Amino acid sequence: MRVDPSATAAQPGNEDRLVFPTIQNALDHHPWPSKGGRVYIEIAPGTYHERIIVTQLHPNVTLIGKGQSPQDVVITNSLNAKQAGGTFFTQTVEVNGDDFEADNLTFENSAGNTGQAVAIVVRADRAIFKHCRFLGHQDTLFADYGRQYYLDSYIEGTVDFIFGNATAVFDQTEIHELSPGYLTAQSRTSAEQTTGYVILSSRVTADAAGLADKHFFLGRPWRPYSRVIYINTQLPASLSPLGWDPWGKELNQKTAYYAESNSTGAGAALSSRAPWSHQLSSEEARQYLPNVFLRGADHWRPEEEATKLP
Repeated sequence: MRVDPSATAAQPGNEDRLVFPTIQNALDHHPWPSKGGRVYIEIAPGTYHERIIVTQLHPNVTLIGKGQSPQDVVITNSLNAKQAGGTFFTQTVEVNGDDFEADNLTFENSAGNTGQAVAIVVRADRAIFKHCRFLGHQDTLFADYGRQYYLDSYIEGTVDFIFGNATAVFDQTEIHELSPGYLTAQSRTSAEQTTGYVILSSRVTADAAGLADKHFFLGRPWRPYSRVIYINTQLPASLSPLGWDPWGKELNQKTAYYAESNSTGAGAALSSRAPWSHQLSSEEARQYLPNVFLRGADHWRPEEEATKLP
């Protein structure tokens, strides 16, 4: 099935059609697959000014942008926390259905530097994003629940712009800091939880004009047991030598788990890191690789699943 702005809207009773004018119209009226099947929605190039939600009743949905690059298919809205009545009402896209996939798309909140403004909320297990862009400023990507795998993507923001309590791996991804702030605000609430963020074989970049002569941090603990690990990732000179910020709470230094393994680049000033952070050997870091960290009781293999996308 396809999304094309030139199509007419589907109404109740004519769900058997295959072309829809908006993404939400396709999600609301797509034909249901057989048990174990998957819904594939191909989206024509364009800018889609809409808010969309993939509900829990719609698992196994794949959105595929049909442009030459993720820039060609943009899902965008502009809403900040002050306008919406709170951060968690601002999202352009919300994903609650398990086994969601997205390929070659841009998710954007264009509210700008106006406070909390979420581009996408992901509360789905076994979610995969490949060749995607996530654009915003504060609180761009709310990766909050389930196992999530991001591959060959781009994420930008200023403050806490990857946040939540998912078990997520960001693989071969560029994470771009627009101005002084914090890349991550992971929110694990106890040592027993298996959640956390892993940034793997990726590249952290920073906007030279936005940073000027100031620094940013790899993360700060939104909740006391926050866990974030950077593995084989390139870091820029504008990263604070400390690397991590305890959010003004000394107790967080005892419970948060922040680590690096084989960081490279001008920002890899490992001898100056916060003393409560960790440096891992390659062997210690293996437990955080995608097919291990995201495996779960069902033996999910996200790297293999991602190869099935275009």
